[in-house]
Amino acid sequence: MRTPKLATRAVTIMAVPLLLAAATGVAPAASAAAQPAPAGPAASFTINGFLNGVAAVSARDAWAVGSTLSGKTLILRWNGKAWKRVPSPSAHGPGADNFLYGVTATSATNAWAVGFAYVGTTGKTLLLRWNGKTWKRVPSPAPADLSLYAVAATSARNAWAVGADEHGALILHWDGTVWKRVPSPGLKGAFEAVAATSARNAWAVGFAGIAGGTGVPSTNRPLIMRWNGVAWKRVPSHLAPGLGNLRGVAATSAGNAWAVGCTGCSAEGAGDPLIERWDGTAWKHVPGPSSDDLDGLWGVAATAPTNAWAVGTPDGGPGHTTGIVRWNGHTWKPVPSPNPGGQEHVYGVAATSARNAWAVGQTEATTPFKSVISHWNGIAWN
Repeated sequence: MRTPKLATRAVTIMAVPLLLAAATGVAPAASAAAQPAPAGPAASFTINGFLNGVAAVSARDAWAVGSTLSGKTLILRWNGKAWKRVPSPSAHGPGADNFLYGVTATSATNAWAVGFAYVGTTGKTLLLRWNGKTWKRVPSPAPADLSLYAVAATSARNAWAVGADEHGALILHWDGTVWKRVPSPGLKGAFEAVAATSARNAWAVGFAGIAGGTGVPSTNRPLIMRWNGVAWKRVPSHLAPGLGNLRGVAATSAGNAWAVGCTGCSAEGAGDPLIERWDGTAWKHVPGPSSDDLDGLWGVAATAPTNAWAVGTPDGGPGHTTGIVRWNGHTWKPVPSPNPGGQEHVYGVAATSARNAWAVGQTEATTPFKSVISHWNGIAWN
């Protein structure tokens, strides 16, 4: 299961401009913890927090989520010019540590963010909804001993959230009125990602087995489930019965989907990259970057059969400091990405077109670590 990034680090978020013809930069996003920085294309600000997930509706509307070092939820919004912090509720009292891992949005007035709060050693669900004006908590059908890692929605009346409880992998569904638990495999393990293209087509991926500890390879096997409009059914991974974790999934249609993760993974995600593609009939292995380029993959986004992004952890060797790779319809290739002086780890990616994508993660350039937001403008990551 995914290990929360319990931080003792201040974080710098790079506010990155869309490189339009007249653009020269963006203003620092506003927040109580923000510190002004010199104006210009690389303007940045410091915030006591970190980011895990990102979602985009259009080139002018995107969300990034995570948590602050004080254990509060952290949500930022892109308005086409700048990232700004948006107030968001935390839960379960002053002693709780709140984490947001996943975010999705279908319009300017409908978005979800999910995660969990640690109260002592118990995880309790966080389900937050954006109604166009404010983020509000929504009741969960299983608030205790439950962690949510990802969320996907196709409309205001159809959303999925996935994670794990004390019994294993877990799936929740939003029907427009209430969240309900949906029968899932009942396997030890967890779902770490979910994607949906319609009310009749959704994917949930993760692992079945026991996660490895710090520096210890897992004994997990990839877990893939598909929603057909009636029930969730398990679909074989190309790797079965091999060992590995799937941590990201994206779909553009019923006949095209990607799942990414790692083989021989440790709890931190280190291992060899794993990429699988659904062709409408079966999941098949697709060669990706070698283990000399990446230790593992955390997220994937796709807008068409010929355009997809995957993000993860570079191997740390000389010249391998990017955590972003791209599918061009034929092969996966590393793409240079911002690297403010240290190895970059990228945890989330979202795209709306071949000319607009966002990636969030952190760099180990300094201690404490710093988080970054990077933007793809069709030519380069900035």
